[in-house]
Amino acid sequence: MKRSLITLAMTLAVAAPAFADQALATSKNCMACHSVDKKLVGPSFKDIAAKYAGQAGAADKLAGKVVKGGSGVWGPVPMPANAQVNDADAKKLVDWILAQK
Repeated sequence: MKRSLITLAMTLAVAAPAFADQALATSKNCMACHSVDKKLVGPSFKDIAAKYAGQAGAADKLAGKVVKGGSGVWGPVPMPANAQVNDADAKKLVDWILAQK
């Protein structure tokens, strides 16, 4: 019983940050155009993570794109600027996106 409770607590502790950041992505309207695992209007978060895996400076570059918008990297549809996302939230979102496998 004790072991089961410890395992459950560890599972929740690991899963909680992912849900918190997906909730942030939802609250900032990211999920209107993106999905964790499939292309919608924009690329999936898993595809973004794969494309930028291991690239130095990728997190800062992407956080800037979250706030300012961008175009041409994933095709002709531009990503609009997101004035409702501050720099700290953009960094948190990008860290979560880059952690997707």
